[in-house]
Amino acid sequence: MSNYARLPVTFVRGEGAWLWDTQGARYLDALSGIAVCGLGHAHQAITAVICEQANQLLHTSNLYGIAHQQALADALVRITGMESAFFGNSGAEANEAALKLARLYGHHQGYKRPTVIVTEGSFHGRTLATLSATGNPSIQAGFEPLVEGFIRVPYNDVNAIAEIAKQHTEIVAVLVEPIIGEGGILIPAADYLANLRALCDQNNWLLMLDEIQTGMGRTGQWCAYQHTDIMPDVLTLAKGLGNGVPIGACLARGKAAQVFQAGNHGSTFGGNPLVCRVARAVIETIEQEKMLQRVQQLEQRFYEGFSKALDGIAGVQALRVKGLMIGIELDRPCKPLVSQALEKQLLINVTAERVIRLLPPFILSDSQADEIMATVCHLIHSFVNG
Repeated sequence: MSNYARLPVTFVRGEGAWLWDTQGARYLDALSGIAVCGLGHAHQAITAVICEQANQLLHTSNLYGIAHQQALADALVRITGMESAFFGNSGAEANEAALKLARLYGHHQGYKRPTVIVTEGSFHGRTLATLSATGNPSIQAGFEPLVEGFIRVPYNDVNAIAEIAKQHTEIVAVLVEPIIGEGGILIPAADYLANLRALCDQNNWLLMLDEIQTGMGRTGQWCAYQHTDIMPDVLTLAKGLGNGVPIGACLARGKAAQVFQAGNHGSTFGGNPLVCRVARAVIETIEQEKMLQRVQQLEQRFYEGFSKALDGIAGVQALRVKGLMIGIELDRPCKPLVSQALEKQLLINVTAERVIRLLPPFILSDSQADEIMATVCHLIHSFVNG
């Protein structure tokens, strides 16, 4: 089906931050498969685990115990501070689980129409429920009627949520991205999550954080909320969790941890031995190779480098950097830069029409980071100056 407007390139091999196409040309990957391959391509530790597990056992279903699933759940609880985990196959499925959990939580309180507050500019997935929760009308168009039960407010505006609380009595949760990814790398005020946490506590709501893009080290901590002192009730992960192997997780704690009981939710493939073994290897590799610290170092390098190189360039409206989430906002639509970068054998992305989005792998070298910055700055300078 014609779902994708693909770029005119096909990759056949990868190593670290590099990809090779069918013609043997080499490209520097500053997108990581859209924040997926944080460890780069063909990382030896991940490849070894995939081969070993494929030779042992791929799938039995959740009718039986899965030792690697339990081990992964234990590891995720350890690094996040959450208490329980459900595994699916994608970020959309992780968010579906969170939304079902919120509705069930509401029904347990006697609500007939449990309602979740979501934000403008957000992206939570493409299933009907997660699409309905998403704050992007353009990707919702044509799929009406959307799923009901959502109230949308501006991002980074706690006062708007407080006003909603006065008008609606069946709100059960707030679902937000700690940093909006698809919407343009939007970083909220430093006290945003803390204020959301306080508001949720006052109203007995669940605070649900979508860390599909921000999680698994992307911001320099395991999760973006760990840059603050708060804890969510529900946390969703995917993308970087499997470094390319499809897996999603919905984690819960406190009052949210016991909402699901046997039969409430499930997945045939979710949490199978292969994906869980790989995800655990991802966690171990990030720890052993001190990649959280490396992400923090690269954040500083990118921020300082781009700040200096883009200073004074007309048309550059904002530079936003958190870990290895980098957004450069221009004053005009800049989608052509994706193809122009491809011609220079660099993979980038443009989101929200005017924001150059970079999501490079954690294993990036200093020289590769500098090459990315040099190429992107040259492209921007040429683009805005005609």
